[in-house]
Amino acid sequence: MVGAHFNRHTVFKLFKYAIYLLLSYNVYGFFVDEHAAALQLYPEGVPAGELITKYRSTIDTLAWVVLLLVFELETYVLSDERITGWVKAALNTVSAICYAFIVYAFLGYVGELRYLSDLAPLAGSACDLVAQGGWSVFEGLDEYSALTAQNCGQFAEGALRIQGEEAIGTAEVFRDAQLLAWVDVINAGVWLLIVAILAFEVWSQLAHHRPELDKRFGHPVKAILYLTLLGCAVYWGFEGSFLDFWDAFLWLVAFFFIEMNIFEWQEESKEALVD
Repeated sequence: MVGAHFNRHTVFKLFKYAIYLLLSYNVYGFFVDEHAAALQLYPEGVPAGELITKYRSTIDTLAWVVLLLVFELETYVLSDERITGWVKAALNTVSAICYAFIVYAFLGYVGELRYLSDLAPLAGSACDLVAQGGWSVFEGLDEYSALTAQNCGQFAEGALRIQGEEAIGTAEVFRDAQLLAWVDVINAGVWLLIVAILAFEVWSQLAHHRPELDKRFGHPVKAILYLTLLGCAVYWGFEGSFLDFWDAFLWLVAFFFIEMNIFEWQEESKEALVD
């Protein structure tokens, strides 16, 4: 029985950390996609003011991966006695930096939505723009291609352009991208609420507060929030990219482990009080 328990526990940990590694690799996946799109729009380099909108998913995912590791340390790896002094200060500092970048990335999602909503009808023919050079075709969220003599004809019935950018697309493509951008904003906002609740639960546990209030109010709220995130993942599965869906699914699994960590942590504290 001891061996079986050890094996289950070992497999559980290996699976958990495999999920964490996959999420870390997604940082690279988002960077590749966003960098390709950014280079199409800005061949000479992305302006500093546009970094947050053009690399929002990369920044967001990196900050979340680091914050996930902090939660893992606080709720599973380190004992309560270790989370004091300089260790506690270091964890709080890293968490604060991650929160700042997560909020920064959230503003990037909002900025991208505004960017995709600031449209105007294209004056003249799209094919007249080919000779100018530098114009792009907007094919979807973070998807651009060069405007050429071969593809300009698809805009014979008119096109929309992004204000202030040399990028055009059809009304249908922009509408679909705006819906995806809305899902990005909702998803990022919901994660902010969840991490705020989790941070309070960690603080409450370390401060030895009774968790009954957390269970009565925090758990139902988190259930609704996680269902919202699941809905975002399903939408990405049908309308977005596979990377968006896969990343959303992995994050749900990862925070299931964090929730399990907190549950076990609370149960161990109860047993310690009884003993």
